[in-house]
Amino acid sequence: MHRIAADLTFLRDYNEALVMALARTWRTFERNTVSDATGLTPQAVSKVLARLVEEGVVAPAGVRRPAIGKPAGVYELVPHSRYAIGAHVSRRTVRMVLVDLAGTVLWSRVMPLPADFTPGDLLDGMAGLIDKVRAEHAIDGRLTGVGIGMIGPLDHAAGTVRDAHRMRHWHDIPLGAFAEDVLGLPVHLDKDVTAGVTAEAWRRGAAFRDAALIMVESGVGAGLWLGGAAHRGSHTNAGEFGHTVVALDGPRCACGRRGCIEAVHDAAVEAGDVARAAEVLGVGVVNLLQTLDLEHVVLAGADLLRHAKVYRDAVEEAVRTQVPRADWLTVEVTLSSLGEDVIAAGAAMQVLDARYGIPGLAPL
Repeated sequence: MHRIAADLTFLRDYNEALVMALARTWRTFERNTVSDATGLTPQAVSKVLARLVEEGVVAPAGVRRPAIGKPAGVYELVPHSRYAIGAHVSRRTVRMVLVDLAGTVLWSRVMPLPADFTPGDLLDGMAGLIDKVRAEHAIDGRLTGVGIGMIGPLDHAAGTVRDAHRMRHWHDIPLGAFAEDVLGLPVHLDKDVTAGVTAEAWRRGAAFRDAALIMVESGVGAGLWLGGAAHRGSHTNAGEFGHTVVALDGPRCACGRRGCIEAVHDAAVEAGDVARAAEVLGVGVVNLLQTLDLEHVVLAGADLLRHAKVYRDAVEEAVRTQVPRADWLTVEVTLSSLGEDVIAAGAAMQVLDARYGIPGLAPL
């Protein structure tokens, strides 16, 4: 009986998530168009819409009166019905944003962190920024939680930071649980790059199926979106792109290996040769394309965006000249549509996604 109840709850939530995904995509929609797009019966769509209207996340938006046939009720998303806060933790700063149910960034602040900061330093700073956003926006009662995009290695499943590189206070820290205790809100913890690629997927829609977000900000990483979903791997630590080797006799990396993309890239930056650093990143991107056969590469991160044209040109040149049959294995290289907010915004969207996105099968 418990299993049947769980299955029914899953199906109800899944159907609601399908409708919400369409509501975020279309300005207005009707019952029959949702039925056609999702495969749900008109009766099932009517039940879903009734629940969503009762929750206040979808609202009637008039009636369409066709020349032939019955009038059709029109609906629309209510963006201000739910909010989430997202945080991007780098080695230097924490950036926090407020996002509505449509995925729009309404508020953004960045705060420097102490050198060699501790979990307590981070959570104190986050609590202060949350107080600020609550003072400036009437969100109480509609705030679904806080998402944190954090430096890895990170165990997403356990909510634990595992030996974050170059951060001595971050060995097996259960940041998810600590943050919930301090902030008094539900918390979703994920790797920074996975949060970032989630944001790009929300904004780009169904065509964004096999992609990577490459981030350069106090390190180098890659968020992977494969088959239309975030890819975290068996231990939920996928994305350590910066710690793949491109030079066997290269400089020692923070991870302990030699010649990692991050170490070779950072050595070029420290030498003042940003063009060379961008070339190194381009080689790494081509290696990733050869491994995963991606359609989209999104470039992000504060350090990269300061030299956006240099990096984009270098990656596009590497794709054009180093990918065999680039005329066939085509790849779109773009800059993040959310700029420096992409990680924090993605972390917030992951919170909204937990209730108003397509649920995964894992809980069952």
